[in-house]
Amino acid sequence: MSVKAEKLEHSMVKLTITRSAEEFEKAIEGVFQKQKKNISAPGFRKGKMPQALVEKIYGEGVFYEDAANDLINSSYPEEAEASGEDIVSNPEIHVSQLGHGKDFVYTAEVAVKPPVKLGQYKDVEVAKPDTAVTDEEVIAEIDKERDKNAKYNEVTDRPVKNGDEITLDFEGFTDGTAFEGGKGTDYPLTIGSGSFIPGFEEQLVGAEIGKETEVNVTFPEDYNEKTLAGRAAVFKCTVKSIKEKILPEMDDAFADEVSEFSTLAEYKADVKGKLEEKKEKDAKTGVENEAIDRIIEGAEIELPEPMVKSQTEQMIDEWGQRFQMQGLSLEQYFQYTGSNREKMAETLKPEAEKRIRTRLVLEEIARTEKIEAGEEDYNRQIKEMADQYKMKEEDITKLIDDRQKKQMMQDLAVQKALDFVAEHAKKVEKKADAKEEKKD
Repeated sequence: MSVKAEKLEHSMVKLTITRSAEEFEKAIEGVFQKQKKNISAPGFRKGKMPQALVEKIYGEGVFYEDAANDLINSSYPEEAEASGEDIVSNPEIHVSQLGHGKDFVYTAEVAVKPPVKLGQYKDVEVAKPDTAVTDEEVIAEIDKERDKNAKYNEVTDRPVKNGDEITLDFEGFTDGTAFEGGKGTDYPLTIGSGSFIPGFEEQLVGAEIGKETEVNVTFPEDYNEKTLAGRAAVFKCTVKSIKEKILPEMDDAFADEVSEFSTLAEYKADVKGKLEEKKEKDAKTGVENEAIDRIIEGAEIELPEPMVKSQTEQMIDEWGQRFQMQGLSLEQYFQYTGSNREKMAETLKPEAEKRIRTRLVLEEIARTEKIEAGEEDYNRQIKEMADQYKMKEEDITKLIDDRQKKQMMQDLAVQKALDFVAEHAKKVEKKADAKEEKKD
């Protein structure tokens, strides 16, 4: 094992890695053993031709490329770790020397964590969050629960009004011609839900059962069906049925039915407490995000491009995993949206850069302030994971190796640095909007 590191510009490092001639010979033999069953020549049964003869017929380097790839893949991880460099990108590999009887030499150009020069990171000004919960907010939250428990009564003696759930037949036309995908039968629609394009549902208010109603709309410029984007259309609609939403009364009986409380007053108090808890949590996140933004603005960091590329690729893979959970592959997503991996990478690049800068400044703050995670922090994290996955703590611990534990400890230290930033932020009253000031 031999690796030498050469510092390059822009937080790049060139690793020169040497593996012995014997190792390369073993790699060649390994490739031959895997491929020999497919090699044949006159006078030899398939798979029985000697390696030396294969190399004489097809060239001395017939197995070099595959052997080099195998040796690079098996050796790079340990050589990269042995270099002691804090590598943050995939390597760009170039083979410098290979051949029978020669040491195998290759180089790997990689990005390493760039230096961070912090500006002000204590007492950075952030907007003071408002965590007060109003009576109106409590009522709005309870109204959501009332809406979930609403009942629908069939209506036959009046036209459609806002909030009704209707069954609808419709057909759409542009320039007098019906367009594909613009027809529906017995379509369920809640008026006011915003399910259809702007202006559609509003024009059905007042429509009567069984009578045709014309709805005139214009498709948005960014409509996903490009042939319709920005075009005017007429929908011929017929309401088949109307159901009126009946909300339950907001009283003790309702509170008893939907909660663990027997009175409305108790239920309201519980709702208010949960809203306060959520606002406090959101406020903490808001302070953290705003403080970090200020700190990043004042920090000096030059990001190596391969580091950004690696982060972007990781984010694309994360999106791919989310799509998979919804039964959709990344390739299918690209087909449906007319996008591709390159376009997605360009879109995600700014967020990738922000993620990197955030992590780097928090790591530097942790280092400067000597913020570390201890065993107590680690054990608390293990307990949270055990609760989340409904497993025993000892079973979770068995699944975590030393490298993963080290990463967890680093992540916990970064989280503690984020808490430090929020605690030391200077919370100031929000400045009034210029329009509001003028209005006052």
